[in-house]
Amino acid sequence: MNASDRHENHNSADKGFRKYLHSILIFLVFETIAVVLWLAKGNLFYLFNFTYIGASLALGLFLFTRKVPHARRIVQLLVGLYMLVYLGIICRENMQIEGFWYYLFLGTFEAATIHYAVAKIFGPLLFGRGWCGYACWTAMVLDFLPYRIPKAPRKKLGFLRYVTFSGSLALVIGLFLTVRNGLEKIMFLLFLIGNILYYAIGILLAFLFKDNRAFCKYLCPITVFLKPMSYFSLARIQVDTDRCINCHRCERVCPMDVKILDPSRKRENGTECILCMECKNACPKQAIR
Repeated sequence: MNASDRHENHNSADKGFRKYLHSILIFLVFETIAVVLWLAKGNLFYLFNFTYIGASLALGLFLFTRKVPHARRIVQLLVGLYMLVYLGIICRENMQIEGFWYYLFLGTFEAATIHYAVAKIFGPLLFGRGWCGYACWTAMVLDFLPYRIPKAPRKKLGFLRYVTFSGSLALVIGLFLTVRNGLEKIMFLLFLIGNILYYAIGILLAFLFKDNRAFCKYLCPITVFLKPMSYFSLARIQVDTDRCINCHRCERVCPMDVKILDPSRKRENGTECILCMECKNACPKQAIR
């Protein structure tokens, strides 16, 4: 093998490594969280929990890079079912927003509060609303409905998310003030009932507005945490203006109605981006990264 061949092989290997760098980095971030929480809390659960989530997300990014169909859906199922079935139903941990308020008021730094801190309060500074695109167990179901691409313009109903957010807080405060015994059991029932309502309302809104993500846009209380942090997110969809031909295919397929071609952080619906990469898949010039 001559020097030219060795140089070419080296460049090829370097490009291959860089191609999977995001997968490696996301795993390392979650593995760091896993180890720190394990050592800080002295509980192996945290090591398993965040290692599993990090490995699932890394696998999804790897599959996406390899252009495997439905890579994101695979991650949604891996993470969403784990949190819904294992943490929520089997471990009886309320992972909904009511559970966050409950454990926060108890002063307990446990699964729900840690989950919200990592995925929905501070995590979006790094990966924006990636939670909504890859891990939410409500969206996991809604994304299988027939209206993946919205069939009508976005409605000005986003204020309703603040109503549901305030309602969840008021509900938990009311329970703390009025219930003396059995509050843990009530919180588990709220988790079950809340999920049933979320699915029912989410499916209804999807068919009513012909938009799978209508619930996420108008009613989901979690977005009140996600949106402000996502504004400063390091992981953002960017457009190569030299390659872009302004065909607007990216914006037409965006499930969250983000004005992708506007490069500023103030672009319309910019904090709604769930990093689903539908825009990247639709771009005929590979101008989106």
